[in-house]
Amino acid sequence: MTQDSKRRRRSGGRAGNAERRGANAIEQMPWNPPLNIDRPVEPLTDEGVMAVHDGAMRILEEIGIEILNPEALEIFRKCGGCTINGENVRMGRDYVMEMIAKAPEQWTVTPRNVDRTITLGGNNILFGNVSSPPSYWDMNLGRKVTGTREMCQNIFKLSQYFNCIHFVGGYPVEPQDIHPSIRHLDVLYDKLTLTDKAAHAYCLGKERVEDVMEMVRIAGGLTHEEFEATPRMYTNINSTSPLKHDYPMLDGWMRLARRNQGLVVTPFTLAGAMAPVTMSGAVAQSLAEGLIAVVLAQIVRPGAACAIGTFTSNVDMKSGAPAFGTPEYMRATQMTGQLARFYKLPMRASGVCAANVPDGQAMWETSNSLWSGVQSGANFIYHAAGWLEGGLIASPEKFVMDCEILQQIQRYMDPSLTATGPDEIAIDAIREVGDQGHFFGIQHTQDRYETAFYQPYLSDWRNYEAWEAAGGVWTAQRAHQVYQDILAEFEAPHMDEAIREELAAFVERRKAEGGAPTDF
Repeated sequence: MTQDSKRRRRSGGRAGNAERRGANAIEQMPWNPPLNIDRPVEPLTDEGVMAVHDGAMRILEEIGIEILNPEALEIFRKCGGCTINGENVRMGRDYVMEMIAKAPEQWTVTPRNVDRTITLGGNNILFGNVSSPPSYWDMNLGRKVTGTREMCQNIFKLSQYFNCIHFVGGYPVEPQDIHPSIRHLDVLYDKLTLTDKAAHAYCLGKERVEDVMEMVRIAGGLTHEEFEATPRMYTNINSTSPLKHDYPMLDGWMRLARRNQGLVVTPFTLAGAMAPVTMSGAVAQSLAEGLIAVVLAQIVRPGAACAIGTFTSNVDMKSGAPAFGTPEYMRATQMTGQLARFYKLPMRASGVCAANVPDGQAMWETSNSLWSGVQSGANFIYHAAGWLEGGLIASPEKFVMDCEILQQIQRYMDPSLTATGPDEIAIDAIREVGDQGHFFGIQHTQDRYETAFYQPYLSDWRNYEAWEAAGGVWTAQRAHQVYQDILAEFEAPHMDEAIREELAAFVERRKAEGGAPTDF
């Protein structure tokens, strides 16, 4: 690396730019990741917390987890705290607690735009875009189609545009018009040039993980030492429930741990199918599967930045189909939040639904899942905008509709709503109006009316007659128009031209080398 490139820094994309870009399409709230000012919902008693913890520890002590990565297996073998039988790893609870105590309770991810730095842990709530659906639906098409690069780019644009989206997950829709061997290169190039927010890497083999780390380093204008000084990106891995971790995800997990990047482990445990039908049993299994990955990260790099996630829901016992946003999903999320605080680890949740189109079902299920994340004290909420059909479809209309909920959550957490000073109790205003007048015209109202209440960009509060006279446009149709308006005015965040060229050159070189190996 030349001295000039070592000195180069990210030079564009301040947070205010996003607000200016948003001024014409909609009037949105500013970039302001909310703090959770509420007490968490805790359905478990203290005895219940210890019972679930004991269940997770007994799974690790008595049953064990299958570790299908030979390198990880050897690391566990050498650590001295585990019992290995073939690929099965068991460990005592004292060792588990000793190791996870090394993980920080709070950590940051610093993307190429340092003003978009995010903090996981504490009372922070962060929302991310939909990730990984293979298919796409929008109102122009009116049907489910295979994802393309253009569709992926368009949802990246929404992810950058909305200030209530704080990090950019994996592929917002899988662009299947790009060969899998080079797909990660094109998508990461688009992600890093169309957005300036914290970026995600899939743990899908050595080449993909190493390529993504190098591209994030280049995009930030960082030396290798600067890249490793603090997390600049993050990953999420899933266990292969029940009770397994596969080869590629653990490979990427260890690579990112060694280079001090953010690590989130989220077992995907569907009660009744991949976990016990009882929610406390499903949560205990999920915790066991997650904690062993945290232990591995701490062996590889003590102090590695880890978070534990929940994706515990239930199946429809009539069809076997996954269900989301259910009462069971909400309680499992809240219970996991209690255990995450017990383990002093940041927590990831999700904003999900099983609906197939952006309709009423989509919104009540998503709202349930989002609010359960808030209630649980989750710090990192994946798939918060754009998710349909249990994660098989990404929809821009659903994305726009979900961001209305996210803004409302942000406003709900505004401390001004619960302020109790003299101006808020407003005795003088009440005295002025008395029992004969109204509050519309008094000075107390006039001084505050513009900012007193949340103003939606999508909801229509007119009466039926006015709504009908204006064309009778339903919510999803309004969302489609907002989406089109955002695309029409979108401007990518600034990137230094020399950095863009270096990034493009890296992509072309890796493509020429064949990218990542595939078996098809």
